[in-house]
Amino acid sequence: MNIDDVLKYCDHTNLSQTATSKDILKLVKQGEKYGVASVCVAPCFISFVKNISNINLCTVIGFPNGYQLTATKVYETKQAIALGANEIDMVININWLKEGKLEDILNEINEVKAACKGKVLKVIVETAFLDREEKINICEVINKSNADYIKTSTGFASKGATFEDIKLFREYIKGKKIKAAGGIRTLEDAIEYINLGCDRLGTSSLVKIKEQESGETQY
Repeated sequence: MNIDDVLKYCDHTNLSQTATSKDILKLVKQGEKYGVASVCVAPCFISFVKNISNINLCTVIGFPNGYQLTATKVYETKQAIALGANEIDMVININWLKEGKLEDILNEINEVKAACKGKVLKVIVETAFLDREEKINICEVINKSNADYIKTSTGFASKGATFEDIKLFREYIKGKKIKAAGGIRTLEDAIEYINLGCDRLGTSSLVKIKEQESGETQY
């Protein structure tokens, strides 16, 4: 597997609080050039991206802490889909998981999925904050849900994806896809995540590596 193969798995991402339209334009142009799975941007940039490109577009909901009201997440999702987002990455209510409110999490996921109107829903569980039992519990919730993916991380916590977490997901997730995100900075690590069973990778590093290797001009 070479870097061009790996880029097809990547949600090329810029969720920086200081990102500008110029930064997002660069992201989109890179994504188009290198054939990434999607570009992932903050909701405020959805319309901007749709006006300049037909690239597969992902955005985030309840980001990055996940403790917004369910009604707020549903409204955010409806707005994002109406503006043209193709994929939604939603953060669970981690507070509920800590309290064992698994049914509430399940109901919220399904409400957000319904608001997706058939579009892809990836559920971010923020593994950095979870112990093993909590990770297994949320896997079981997502198995029961209508979500399409489980996703490790926002990239805003103390750490992102780990090989150990993907191995755990591979053991306990049934019938859903897996996205690793956060801290994926080398081609070798990206390939290992794919070999472990990931269907998507959330990263911007692979495009940077591709440009450095090819010596191509960056946007």
